[in-house]
Amino acid sequence: MRPSPVPGVDLAAAIRRYQARSEQMLDRYLQLPEPGTPRLLEAMRYSVLGGGKRLRPILVYCTGEALGARFEALDAPAAAVELIHAYSLVHDDLPAMDDDDLRRGRPTCHKAYDEGTAVLVGDALQALAFDVIAADSSPGVGAAARLQSLRVLAQGIGTAGMAGGQAIDLEAVGHQLDFAQLEDMHRRKTGALIRASVLMGAITAGITDGDAFQALDRFGAELGLAFQIQDDILDVEGDVATLGKVVGADAARDKPTYPSLLGLDRARQLARESRDKALASLEILGARGTALAQLAHFVVDRSH
Repeated sequence: MRPSPVPGVDLAAAIRRYQARSEQMLDRYLQLPEPGTPRLLEAMRYSVLGGGKRLRPILVYCTGEALGARFEALDAPAAAVELIHAYSLVHDDLPAMDDDDLRRGRPTCHKAYDEGTAVLVGDALQALAFDVIAADSSPGVGAAARLQSLRVLAQGIGTAGMAGGQAIDLEAVGHQLDFAQLEDMHRRKTGALIRASVLMGAITAGITDGDAFQALDRFGAELGLAFQIQDDILDVEGDVATLGKVVGADAARDKPTYPSLLGLDRARQLARESRDKALASLEILGARGTALAQLAHFVVDRSH
């Protein structure tokens, strides 16, 4: 990991801590007393515990801790958002969607198992994510906060968020989107769940409205856009060994991306501009925003 231009926090150590905690909690939540069938549970665990950056739970933990939340209270929303992310990847990889054979360096769920099982894996992971938050009884997190987190998560993956963005993406294959349409698609498809991750961390810390909440809302939205622009760039410049998935897939499917619409140089500039907007939103937090600022730099500087 490259050193961050923002001093004050050992970002690499923090990420390792959050990733380790995330793996521990995901494993715990996926020990289901009633799995349906052993094969379904095996496929769920295969899809969730097969590695990954864990950026979304990292954002929950990082935001919540920065604002004073108890570490253990962040376990449920952090796990829930990663279960949702895993479900979205399983469904995105299906032949009816992006038709990918490789994910995180391994066969995708429908290749390792079968298409029907992959559909059910996504369905079950989404249901489990909401159950994890609803059943959480962490001290200091009241029913109103859990309800707000549930709503934020639902909005992030519905028609105004991930599902809506994926629908735009499917309809755009073979067509040229303009700049505004491309940004709208990315803000929904990828950005909305990243935004939800930040807000769920804030809500768990007791920040449920006001200026700080609105600032974090803007931070999450701009960070999500920067993340997806960088993903578009890596699909052109990356390699399979580093990314763990097929590169050049967007171009092969004639899908609209920032590099295809604007070129690599302009795409890099836009990623930096979105990052800088995210950083500006953190000013209200003062020193409490240091770790989040480092993460914003990491998102744009990453190579996978």
